[in-house]
Amino acid sequence: MNRRTLSLGFIGGGWNSAVGATHVIAARMDGQFSVDAGAFSRYADTNRQTAQRWGVAEARVYDSFDRLLEQEVGRLDAIVVLTPTPDHVDPVLKALGRGYPVICEKALAASTDDARRIAQAVDDSHGFLAVTYNYTGYPMLRELRRLLLDGRLGRITQIHVEMPQEGFAKVGAGGAPVVPQSWRLHDGSIPTISLDLGVHVHHLVHFLTGEHTQEVMAMHGSHGNFEGLVDNVMCMARYTGDLDASFWFSKSALGHRNGLRLRVYGRNGSAEWFQMEPEQLLLHDARGQRTILDRASVDATLAAELRYNRFKAGHPAGFIEAFANLYDDIASSLHAHLAGRQAPSDFVFTARDALDGLVTLEAMATSARTRSWTAVPAANGTGAGK
Repeated sequence: MNRRTLSLGFIGGGWNSAVGATHVIAARMDGQFSVDAGAFSRYADTNRQTAQRWGVAEARVYDSFDRLLEQEVGRLDAIVVLTPTPDHVDPVLKALGRGYPVICEKALAASTDDARRIAQAVDDSHGFLAVTYNYTGYPMLRELRRLLLDGRLGRITQIHVEMPQEGFAKVGAGGAPVVPQSWRLHDGSIPTISLDLGVHVHHLVHFLTGEHTQEVMAMHGSHGNFEGLVDNVMCMARYTGDLDASFWFSKSALGHRNGLRLRVYGRNGSAEWFQMEPEQLLLHDARGQRTILDRASVDATLAAELRYNRFKAGHPAGFIEAFANLYDDIASSLHAHLAGRQAPSDFVFTARDALDGLVTLEAMATSARTRSWTAVPAANGTGAGK
């Protein structure tokens, strides 16, 4: 389908940020988007250098996001918000208020109160907002979701997700701690590690099953180089659908760069996916048979689609390609929105989806503090594509 390229303006995401370059490459990869304006950084030199690296005209580089939003009305199809998570609320609300569709890096906000404000603003303005949970873009995870929906594993009884990293425990060549961005060193009502990693861990369970958390029992730890900062979270969770889950996510697990792994167990079989080997989905059935599924397997249907095969199987696709798959889905939904049509997608996630996750993370923080099982209140959110 031939569609016009959609024009983006970035708020945050300078060339030296954690996510800026990834969003630029992913958005441009399939020709769906161009990056044409930005207030990339509060620092003038970084702002200018980012524009030069990404080919953005000097006249469309702004020293504040307020000026960008004021000057670019009618010229951009969407605003991408890539500021630190605690700073999302102001630009997101102001962009929605001026009628811009918004694409926001996860986590949508640092608290459930702020996420509710944003969700209400989307509803009130009949606006468009998509949150980027990028791991859902991996073809084999989408294939796994299809298998679960088709009942391949039978009724799902348990899911275990882990996401260990080592960033808060590492030291540099001279032996001094590696210091992350300053905003990551302050915990709010939801610890920063949960906003960074926990949002993905919970969202993957919901993405795969459509189920919602009912109660959680969590434990927080501080084991790394920054005393008092939560850097390790373990959690047991009960979901609707009689589903049990466990989570472990950490930034003090030496030896792990990003060990995202999930295991799904059903009455008729099980599945395992590991991000370090993203092209393979490992399946087991009740007879003890073991199968490895990839994009070239005859049993792969969704993952075999042309859109997931920019190059043929055997030449691995990875993290940025997964991000690009997400941007491709967002483009389809955004085109529909701009044409005045509703186009729900299983792969485009809303403010209500984000709120659902933050309510779970807030309950986990309460559980860790009280050392007790904690009920997860209904967030009035909806599942992906519903």
